[in-house]
Amino acid sequence: MQPFTQKALEIIAAIPPGKVMTYGQIAAAAGSPRAARQIVRILHSMSAKYHLPWHRVVNAAGQIALQDEEGYQEQIWNLEAEDIEVLPNGQIDLTRYQHHPETG
Repeated sequence: MQPFTQKALEIIAAIPPGKVMTYGQIAAAAGSPRAARQIVRILHSMSAKYHLPWHRVVNAAGQIALQDEEGYQEQIWNLEAEDIEVLPNGQIDLTRYQHHPETG
């Protein structure tokens, strides 16, 4: 496994309940700020195997990025179960819910 992938898995696994991180934020923390799309691939291919809290990852605008209705709705339910408010357009308030592991 590549070091970037290993670090990304660790970061995603450590996102606490009730918080979210963005794809780009995870990529930067894993050492490659321009690799947000790679984070998407990691989540898609490894979430089940590594039991990742995939639902805690959103796009840079704080929106749910999933296109399929089933996954989109599942992500909303999972976030709301952790008391994260999701607006009708799939928007999450990053100032309120974003996790910053470097600062806690």
